[in-house]
Amino acid sequence: MTMRILVIEDEARTADFIERGLKEKGHAVDVCRTGPEGLSFAQGGEHDAIILDRMLPQMDGLTILKTLRAEDNQTPAIILSALGQIDHRVEGLKAGSDDYLVKPFAFSELLARLEAIVRRRDPRAAEQTELKVDDLRLDLEKRRAFRGAREIDLLPREFAILEYMMRNAGRPVTRTMLLNHVWDYQFEPQANVVDVHISRLRRKIDAAGERPLIETLRGEGYRIRSAT
Repeated sequence: MTMRILVIEDEARTADFIERGLKEKGHAVDVCRTGPEGLSFAQGGEHDAIILDRMLPQMDGLTILKTLRAEDNQTPAIILSALGQIDHRVEGLKAGSDDYLVKPFAFSELLARLEAIVRRRDPRAAEQTELKVDDLRLDLEKRRAFRGAREIDLLPREFAILEYMMRNAGRPVTRTMLLNHVWDYQFEPQANVVDVHISRLRRKIDAAGERPLIETLRGEGYRIRSAT
């Protein structure tokens, strides 16, 4: 599952390490370096998960979590901290964290825990390893795409766009929806960036002689046709 993840971490090396690893896996990542900025992003964004440091400038991670939970924001969250005693972990979980990971950590463990907390909040994510619309198929585990027997070579961003559209098959997907889900907030898009990516994706998906699956909706955006 391609996700949009908020990372709230003031240590530059750690934040860059996490951001790079998540983007290599095809996820969209927003990074904040202070507590107030992180809280603002968490309140205003639509994230699938939050990774936050416990000790942050101006506002600590526990305060951020308590504030979000009090506002009924239930976005899954993992606390990162050098404080690894049992009491520290319990305090983090009681503040509203879904998991607590002690620094230093391996990225593979962080990713596994991240996927686990998202699955717990959305059981469908645990079951779904493949998306299929007509003869178009996405293998979410191996991150491979197929149109019939033909394998399609997709770049990470193209895969993320196609996954999002297939999860919304038959429904209009606006340019804003794609920008919000697939691109980072720090990204300053050119006016036609979505159209350019869709055009490239369409050339790969809808080869000559195949039933067109990606359609343009005038004034709305795009849609993956449902099977008829």
